[in-house]
Amino acid sequence: MGFKMGIVGLPNVGKSTLFNALTRTAAAQAANFPFCTIEPNVGEVAVPDARLDTLAEIAGSKSIIPTRMTFVDIAGLVKGASKGEGLGNQFLANIRETDAIAHVLRCFEDADVTHVEDRVDPVADAETIETELMLADLESIEKRRAGLVRKIKGNDKDAVQQDRLLAAAQAAIEDGKPARVVEIDEEDAKAWRMLQLLTTKPVLYVCNVGVADAADGNEFSRAVSEMATAQGNSAVIISAQIEEEISQLDAEDAAMFLEDMHLEEAGLDRLIRAGYELLHLETYFTVGPKEARAWTIKQGTSAPKAAGVIHGDFEKGFIRAETIAYDDFVSLGGEGPAKEAGKMRAEGKAYTVKDGDVLHFLFNT
Repeated sequence: MGFKMGIVGLPNVGKSTLFNALTRTAAAQAANFPFCTIEPNVGEVAVPDARLDTLAEIAGSKSIIPTRMTFVDIAGLVKGASKGEGLGNQFLANIRETDAIAHVLRCFEDADVTHVEDRVDPVADAETIETELMLADLESIEKRRAGLVRKIKGNDKDAVQQDRLLAAAQAAIEDGKPARVVEIDEEDAKAWRMLQLLTTKPVLYVCNVGVADAADGNEFSRAVSEMATAQGNSAVIISAQIEEEISQLDAEDAAMFLEDMHLEEAGLDRLIRAGYELLHLETYFTVGPKEARAWTIKQGTSAPKAAGVIHGDFEKGFIRAETIAYDDFVSLGGEGPAKEAGKMRAEGKAYTVKDGDVLHFLFNT
């Protein structure tokens, strides 16, 4: 299990260039004109995690299988998209299928790359996108509430709950705020997710800067960071141009390139880590002679649910999870020594899996 992040933004902010770099493919056409991405491009990338390599080396695993995440490059949005302008309807439909939104914002000046509104103002660009999503949600909410009237009169409990949640979202949006600011009780969480409102999606701002600003950012990226902090969101700085160059190099040359650019890591790593934090995700591992593998779960996932990520039968027939913390596995030199040292624990159904746990599940078939 990974997660699906939609890459969105105004035309010509670097979405497709970033997508090409992240997925190491030229599937998304990068061109200097609006709407060059006509259909959403979907690409999967391995999630880099040095811990997996370390575990594989200790266990002598024949293969290494990282967990994966999905990027969706979605057609450029313009003002009026909520009313169908540009490719608005298609954009809005595609974004509903994602777990989170990465707003790519132009934080560079380049006279050779046109801007749809002839200016460089990433904060205004972010507000344009947010406004369009809010307007689309508002229109959807009004239609859905109108369609619930008859069921509510018939005392349909689900309809009453849905209308109550839609009303809360509508109030927030009419107050100029996205629906994600609404506080939802645990008993309403599932119904809230089922509404699939665009402005409930977690947001990560991606500041696309020029090569010279990749290490420290610039005035544009700093303005975005201030906006993100005020909203309770987060932002990352990436140079899509650098990421595109790195994607063409092997691991050794890429490391040298990053060092020359005074960058500690690739933008992909920062983006994935920010995405994990955004969606409250974590990783556990299964390790053996055949393979070392990483699995992604939500923070707070129980052992049976974590087992179900591998296969549904593992969850249904769950007996227990033999658990070794990553640090113990590494410092003691593997499963055998960890077990001898009393660091392997037998955990039951109530156990909450921790990030970095090395797990072996026992289950009834």
